[in-house]
Amino acid sequence: MALFYAPQIAETWELPEDEAAHSLRVLRLGVGDELDITDGRGNLYKAVISSISGKHCYVEAKEVLSGQKGWAGHLHIAIAPTKNMDRIEWMVEKAVEIGVDEITFLNCRFSERKVIKTERIERIVVSAMKQSLKRYKTVVNEMVDFSKFINSNVIGDKFIAHCYDDERVLLKENLTHGNDVTILIGPEGDFSTDEVRMALDNGFKAVSLGNSRLRTETAGLVACHTFNMKNEI
Repeated sequence: MALFYAPQIAETWELPEDEAAHSLRVLRLGVGDELDITDGRGNLYKAVISSISGKHCYVEAKEVLSGQKGWAGHLHIAIAPTKNMDRIEWMVEKAVEIGVDEITFLNCRFSERKVIKTERIERIVVSAMKQSLKRYKTVVNEMVDFSKFINSNVIGDKFIAHCYDDERVLLKENLTHGNDVTILIGPEGDFSTDEVRMALDNGFKAVSLGNSRLRTETAGLVACHTFNMKNEI
C-alpha cells in the first residue's frame, strides 16, 4: 500500500494538496478506500477516505501506530554539496532510504557550490521517505558556513572524514551502538588543513571511511551505511 505524508494530519484530517492529487487523480482512490499516512514523526495512521470535495481529500483514522526508526541513535551528516546537483540529490535520496536523521549542507573553503535550494531537497527527502516506507522524515537544514557549524552545539560523537595523511581511525571501529553521531564530509577538494585543525580543536575525531579515495556523495553514503550497520535494531 502506498504511503502518504501529511505532517498536520492529526489536526486537519485532510491530505495536503499534492498528496490529495496523487491519491485522487493518479491512484483513483475514492471514499471508503484505505490508505497509510505518516506525519513524519514516527506515527502511522491506518485510515480510510471519508469524503472528497473538489481537490480536497478528507480521511478518518481507524488505527494509529507508533514505531521505532529502525536504527538506534541520531545520525547527522554535515556535507559540502557537490558542484553537480544531481550527485548530491542522489546521495540525499539514498541516505534517506538507508536511514539518516538530519542533513546539513556545509559551505567550506574549497566548496564549488555556495548556494543550495533546500525546497527541492525537501521534496526528494519526502519522496524517498515514502518509497522506503519510513515513518520519520529526515530534517534538512539550510547551508551554513563550516566555522559556524563547528562552533555550534553539535551533539553526540563527532567525526570529520578527510583524506590527508594525518593520523586517522576507521569510522566503523569507533562507533558505539546507540550513540548520537555527527559526521562531516568535505567538498570535492576536501576540507582545508585549517578546517581540519578547527574541527579537531572543537572535539571532532579524524576518521577514514576505508582504503579507497571516495567522491563526496559516495563518502556521505558510506558514512550513512556504516552508521546503520552498527546501529540496526
